[in-house]
Amino acid sequence: MDTGGKYLMENDEEILRLEKKTNPETVRYQALWAGLKSGMRVADVGCGPGKTSRILLDMVKPGGEVVGVDASGARIDYARRTYAQPGLSFYRQDVFGSLRHLGSFDFVWVRFVLEYHRSRAFEIVKRLSGIVKPGGILCLIDLDYNCLSHFGLSERLARALKGVMQRLEQSADFDPFVGIKLYSFLYDLGYEGIDVSLSPHHLIFGKLSEADAFNWTKKVRVAARNSGYPFDEYPGGFDEFFDEFKSFFHDPRRFTYTPVISCRGVKPASAA
Repeated sequence: MDTGGKYLMENDEEILRLEKKTNPETVRYQALWAGLKSGMRVADVGCGPGKTSRILLDMVKPGGEVVGVDASGARIDYARRTYAQPGLSFYRQDVFGSLRHLGSFDFVWVRFVLEYHRSRAFEIVKRLSGIVKPGGILCLIDLDYNCLSHFGLSERLARALKGVMQRLEQSADFDPFVGIKLYSFLYDLGYEGIDVSLSPHHLIFGKLSEADAFNWTKKVRVAARNSGYPFDEYPGGFDEFFDEFKSFFHDPRRFTYTPVISCRGVKPASAA
């Protein structure tokens, strides 16, 4: 969402990837846990192509409203064509400009956004806190130890994947470990009633599903290629690395998991 730099996962099929990987049941579970209720006015920050915003709208009916916000013009256009309806609107907006024109919200939802802004994550949360009503809820959801937990890797594949993630931290401001920081963000902003949930986001074993195959091969192809990592372990460079990753990932013996950390808090009434 940062207009100051290119989105790490930008590619011609990013809308499709985001649509495929968004599980409505998981979104509903996380939102209910965080305290979403009917009648609330909701900001879906980093809404992408709008699928999550549509799910949240169903949950705040009757009387609720959802505003989806994303920096990508292409994804906002898609969201408007596909999901816009009474009570659901979309705005192209990055998280570093003023958000005041959007009004204030009972519930601000920030899911899989902060990982792309390692050095500025707390700044983003502080800005978004400004549009949460006193007594409203700020919900942060992101991954921890992202893309790093696999069993069955060859030594060179493990070394390359670790190297790719380190390069992305340096070159793309990506944060594989942002999940562990979410609680401190809300704590430092003085939020009350903070609660935290930890669960698997990816839990992959046995036969690979079509959605996981598409999501993982796409993000490895795009992010790893764009990382600048040299792939010196592979005489054939990136292409040989990618072929080995696909072979590993489609092997039913493989075991992969990624924790997702959800953190929610209530803005104190005194913040008014």
